[in-house]
Amino acid sequence: MGQVTIYLEDELEAKMVTSAKAHNLSKSKWIATVIREKLVNEWPPAVREAAGNWDDFPELDNIRGEAHT
Repeated sequence: MGQVTIYLEDELEAKMVTSAKAHNLSKSKWIATVIREKLVNEWPPAVREAAGNWDDFPELDNIRGEAHT
């Protein structure tokens, strides 16, 4: 497992500490969680499950046709 040293302004560190405590995480685990969330390259399950739930959503051909007129 790698180690990283970061430098934060006092105000930013204070906010991080507050959030880490609120989530019952160490500063290191809190930072790793934030990085992990930023590096996710897929839609969350709730977004994927919402696909196709709009009955009145126009068909793709209609959307593309409107863009070319």
